[in-house]
Amino acid sequence: MDSRILVVAQRDRLPHIESCGGLVGRRTGAHTVHLVSSAATPLGGDRITVRVVVEPGALLRLRSVAAAIALPGPATPVSHAEMVLEAGGDLDVDLEPTVVAGSAEHHATLAACVGDTGCLRVRERVQIGRSAERHGLWSSTVRADAAGRPLLRHRVELGAGTVGDDVLAAPRAAISELSYPVGPRHLIDGGTVLELAGGGALTTWQGDVLPAPPPKSG
Repeated sequence: MDSRILVVAQRDRLPHIESCGGLVGRRTGAHTVHLVSSAATPLGGDRITVRVVVEPGALLRLRSVAAAIALPGPATPVSHAEMVLEAGGDLDVDLEPTVVAGSAEHHATLAACVGDTGCLRVRERVQIGRSAERHGLWSSTVRADAAGRPLLRHRVELGAGTVGDDVLAAPRAAISELSYPVGPRHLIDGGTVLELAGGGALTTWQGDVLPAPPPKSG
């Protein structure tokens, strides 16, 4: 299944949403859109494309209502997800984790372009395997530019069959957060902060199990 969603945020207007396939968007606030799965996705063979455009002076928070579970399909275990971000205003993307089930293989790509007046935060969380599973594979490729210049080129793989895999001690969970033009808005306990030459920072963490989210206040 091919799922596509477009979200456009303009100043002083509610976000505009277009979608098809197994993913839809719902406005849950004046500046907030939640992604909702309308079908089981991603399965092997599926492709998900999310494009977000935030025009200058606009604000958008992109969230999801539940974790995404990548499962093997009947013909192939491989699924793909692509996110394209154009941040002319303030864009904050913080989706629920992606869980890669045993024998599934999920490849994610992120292409981000931040304008001269833009602000961006993107957090990604992934867990290899459900309970007692350790044989999924996940890869992530990030290409980010800011103010017309390269900001970050980053690639990481996790899980069975990757170069750094080790049945005894290899991590099975990861968190990464790209923030620009300022540093990280939320520090990850035990994480590593890499200050970027063009501004902002990349914060990363790896472990065996994703930490529980902090309790919500109020």
